Amino acid sequence: MTWQFTLAGFLIGALVGVTGMGGGSLLTPILVIFFGFKPTLAVGTDILHGAIFKSFGAVRHRRLGTVHARLTFWMFLGSGPMSLLGVATATWIAHHYGDAQSIESYAVGVALIIGGVGLVAKTFIKRGVQPSDAPFLLQRRDRIIAFTLGAVCGFVVGLTSVGSGTFFGLVMVLVFPLTLPKIVGTDIFHAAALLWVAGFGHLVAGNVDLRTMGWLLTGSIPGILLTSKLTLRIPERGLRLGLASVLMLSGIKLIDFAGADYVIAAGAAVAALGIGGWTLVGRLGRRPRPETVS
Repeated sequence: MTWQFTLAGFLIGALVGVTGMGGGSLLTPILVIFFGFKPTLAVGTDILHGAIFKSFGAVRHRRLGTVHARLTFWMFLGSGPMSLLGVATATWIAHHYGDAQSIESYAVGVALIIGGVGLVAKTFIKRGVQPSDAPFLLQRRDRIIAFTLGAVCGFVVGLTSVGSGTFFGLVMVLVFPLTLPKIVGTDIFHAAALLWVAGFGHLVAGNVDLRTMGWLLTGSIPGILLTSKLTLRIPERGLRLGLASVLMLSGIKLIDFAGADYVIAAGAAVAALGIGGWTLVGRLGRRPRPETVS
């Protein structure tokens, strides 16, 4: 099974290239649900793949000057060490409880649901985005918030691989006075650094399938390089809401409580109807009105 991994990687890369989102949150549930990976192995492979994958975007944003270096440093000061604690926790769970229907599956499922909700919020909340690129000097309060954000979310990323983009990006929108390009650039640059630390930890712990990761990269890197240069007529908010729906439904599938299949079917139908209706209304609203002859 090789071309299937390449195809999955290409879809992830294409999604990131089109929307600018960290579509890697989808890779862990894809590996678990469709390819039968053990949750800990899926998380480790996803994280190290994301480290290599997001480094391309990180270098690009650094060259464009859209990275707030000091903010990245203070977030990484908390996220780097705590991500290793998350890796250690995931490894401990795997060794003591096993992987089939384990605590790790529930942790990933809950993180996916929370990540989906956060992505919905991130799609609509723009009140903290600044219109001008004025210098932002970190105060003591900003450093504490950045460090705490890094510590909490870094642990979640190390444990579940979810949230390297959604959680950090959402909090930066709400808390720090940055322009949208600076939020995106700082988010991606920090995510790449964080994932390298967590990915190395998973590699040492034996939680990475290097062969699978290699095949995923053969699809994801061309995917992001190709689609990032294309202007597709797809509503960005529609894509974001679609991804959020997939994340939440994947989380429900991994938790697998009684009646989960009915919830997934109903949720998929509601999400499809809602996103389709919302997109249709948006297009009708942008349709030019016929000119009236006076």
